[in-house]
Amino acid sequence: MGKSITKLVIALLIIALGAYIALFGFNIQMFGWHVSYPSALDENKGIRQGLDLVGGSVITYEAQAETATDAEMETVKDVLRKRLDSLGYSEATVSRQGEKKVRVEIPAIQNPEEAVQTLGQTAKLTFRDADGNVVLEGTDVANAAAAFGQIDEVSGDQHYVRLKLNESGRQKFAQATAAAANRGNGGNYISIMLDENEISRPTVRETINSTECVISGGFVDASDSQELANLINSGNLPFSIKDVELRSVGPTLGEHALETSLMAAAIGILLILVFMAICYRLPGLMADIALVAYIAIVAFIMSWFRINLSLPGIAGIILSVGMAVDANVIIFARMKEELALGKTIKTAVESGFNRAFIAILDANVTTLIAAVVLYIFGTGPIQGFAITLAIGTIVSMFTAIVITKFLLRQLAGLKIKNVSLYGVKRGNNNA
Repeated sequence: MGKSITKLVIALLIIALGAYIALFGFNIQMFGWHVSYPSALDENKGIRQGLDLVGGSVITYEAQAETATDAEMETVKDVLRKRLDSLGYSEATVSRQGEKKVRVEIPAIQNPEEAVQTLGQTAKLTFRDADGNVVLEGTDVANAAAAFGQIDEVSGDQHYVRLKLNESGRQKFAQATAAAANRGNGGNYISIMLDENEISRPTVRETINSTECVISGGFVDASDSQELANLINSGNLPFSIKDVELRSVGPTLGEHALETSLMAAAIGILLILVFMAICYRLPGLMADIALVAYIAIVAFIMSWFRINLSLPGIAGIILSVGMAVDANVIIFARMKEELALGKTIKTAVESGFNRAFIAILDANVTTLIAAVVLYIFGTGPIQGFAITLAIGTIVSMFTAIVITKFLLRQLAGLKIKNVSLYGVKRGNNNA
């Protein structure tokens, strides 16, 4: 009994401390030693907030071409969307305006000039030989990705960019590299250009007749290779585009949208805590503690990885809170059935979790599958919803199966015999 009380108290202290640090952060300076962790609500280092909660910047780009087809403008839109997603701005929005314009809304960046720099260059991508002739265009490039490792048997591990071409790009690149490899006087290279700005000049040593090739050398660290990969991916445009309007906007849900959203969430969670305690007594209190741990873990993950949070993202978290509570309800229902049959509290706890595990696992796995599908095929706010739903689902399963189970085991170790404290009513209260 003494060990159970000690473990229970230690667990409560750890959960309380973890929740405080995750939500409010800490900053300790003592004897020249400085340790700090930002609050989840910190605007600069905490959870990123979407345009609907904190406002941001709006950029309007216009195609620099006499005519632009719907297909070409959709390509521009897709490229900008890909660029934003790669930078972590899944809550940003990209939409068409008229025949030749695209509107981009980026949350949390109040300075439009900074937003343009963050989005990066979006000029037309071309590959040119030493004479300046265009040998490859951005539309011939399928994808560029930064990587690290050994690219041949001679060289060691290094940072590089893996370039993937489509079939038409492969044919053009084979001809261009064959010509470049045979050139002397330092002309054996192909320049990668964004408009008239050279972003890389890889040397060509042999003919490359493949849909995949490697750009290596000159990359100091992962950020250098990732920057080049991002620039190549952002340049897959059928024509150049230019920012013609820059402005900042306020929260689309209102100036106090975040405060009211947090207040609504706090009231909802408080009602859930009260409901669980009233309906399930001691197990309900343990579930309440596990729910606090759930909130702390989700806040920590979203803050650490700087995940964007908007109204759809909040919806994903609320849905996963419901799943966390639902998992506990299933477990407690099974426990009450075991106690009603006259089994001991310790046996009822173990049996309740064992009987409920498959149902909880099935529900969470199917939800995760839905979240993955939404993330793969969705964009913008849909991806934001999918991310928070997936995080919340995984954490809710962990708290229900691990934390709640641990707390109930310690509670059973206290040898409380009155089963009415477990929400069970029967004539014999000895368990």
